[in-house]
Amino acid sequence: MVRKFFRITDNDKIDQFVRKYKIPREYLVVNRKSITKGIFVGLFWGFIPMPMQMLAVVLTTPFIKFNVPIAISMVWLSNPITMPFMYYMEYKTGLLLLGSDGVGSAELTLNWFSENWGDIIVPLYIGTIPYSTIVAPIVAIIVNLLWIESVRKRAKRKRDKRL
Repeated sequence: MVRKFFRITDNDKIDQFVRKYKIPREYLVVNRKSITKGIFVGLFWGFIPMPMQMLAVVLTTPFIKFNVPIAISMVWLSNPITMPFMYYMEYKTGLLLLGSDGVGSAELTLNWFSENWGDIIVPLYIGTIPYSTIVAPIVAIIVNLLWIESVRKRAKRKRDKRL
């Protein structure tokens, strides 16, 4: 039993995990298309202020095949440290798109938030639209182009090395 355990390589452990939980391989593929789609899906859901963003990523899998671990890690872009800055940026963008001034002075109390919730939530969600629908695809396209360029450079280095 102990010998059998030490003979199993890391890849075998991953394969056993994948087989045990019946995880489709296409959700773990590491190639250019899968990674860029994962970045897009992760950023798309990451910019939207909602609970359980990782669950939204997983629920997207029947519609688009992408690298799920990459998408989940991209959702972590919105974490407790970055959320206030992201949401403020999205709120201000929403105010700009709506042509509104927003709420006056802000207080960090539950009572203030409950009274001003309607004035905050609409600009916030309107402000997420450009980030989820424009910024996420742009980042995915940039990663795609950088990947292509790095493959070209590697091929050129190999050619130059042979000559």
